[in-house]
Amino acid sequence: MNTPGSFQEFLKTQQNEHPSELWPLPLQALWHDAKGDWIASHNIAQDIPSDLGSWIHAYLHRKEGDRFNADYWYRRAKKHYPNSTLLEEFRVLVEYVLNSQVPNGSG
Repeated sequence: MNTPGSFQEFLKTQQNEHPSELWPLPLQALWHDAKGDWIASHNIAQDIPSDLGSWIHAYLHRKEGDRFNADYWYRRAKKHYPNSTLLEEFRVLVEYVLNSQVPNGSG
């Protein structure tokens, strides 16, 4: 399965049982979140040692409702706690990964 070229193409992959193992880990983490598997998404995100991994981690804790933990991870990602909705932030994250040259296994 090729890496999606757009947010809409990414959403269409939700019909699959699993994300492609060829996708970058950040995209795999976001795919699991979109499928409603917060734990799988979190497990991947916490193992991505980059600002992007921290940003995804922050978003997940924000979604969970853990503001304290989210704030910590936003600081690690060098970002401010967003004023956007969760859906807006999710879309920004997906588009960021799709438009970046994020190699598989990193962020």
